[in-house]
Amino acid sequence: MVGNFKSYLAELIGTFALVFIGAGAVCLDAQTGGRTGLPGIALAYGLTITAMTYTYRPISGAHFNPAVTTAMFISRRIDAVQALFYIAAQLCGAVLAALLLKTVLHNYPQLLTGRPFLGACIVSGIGFKAATLLEAVGTFLMVSTIYATDVDKRGHAPTAPLAIGFSIAAVALAIAPLTGAALNPARAFGPAVVTGHWNNGFVYWAGPLVGALAACLLQESLFLVKEKERRG
Repeated sequence: MVGNFKSYLAELIGTFALVFIGAGAVCLDAQTGGRTGLPGIALAYGLTITAMTYTYRPISGAHFNPAVTTAMFISRRIDAVQALFYIAAQLCGAVLAALLLKTVLHNYPQLLTGRPFLGACIVSGIGFKAATLLEAVGTFLMVSTIYATDVDKRGHAPTAPLAIGFSIAAVALAIAPLTGAALNPARAFGPAVVTGHWNNGFVYWAGPLVGALAACLLQESLFLVKEKERRG
């Protein structure tokens, strides 16, 4: 029971960090007139994931993402109860991060009531379907990296957090101007709860979940399973 609590707390803290820093970087960029820039935002997001994965992977597996947790449940790497508690912890961490950002930035109401809506992910310049597809593809690439470097025993586990962080930063550079590059329902959920800005919320649940499940099924059926069969 204590071990499970530690893993849930690790998921809460890790998700808190990525939402606080990821959304915070977006807010800082808006407040400074774009000085942080897209590379700075992508780097902040990627480095946070890398650091938190190194920190909490031995404790919880370092999901920090309901889409990743769902993929691990579908592949039977965690059970249903653990998956539900992981997702609950992740969403709580996301909301706490957004609440802290709101408290810190209370003197800048324009960051809360207008763009960027406390660093919320926003669909810009493309349609609903295209945004969902981009989030799905980006999450697919990220989860594929997780499987290849961390889940697969042939991967380079000690450097897996670096690879995962790089993949997220790269995807953010490519699609953040169009969707915000959430790649994670929790990343969008926290700021949405606190600001009430729910526009296109479905994009940030459907896209990442579909992308994560597609990566899970591909890796489990074509790569991981075949390797087991070959060894057998």
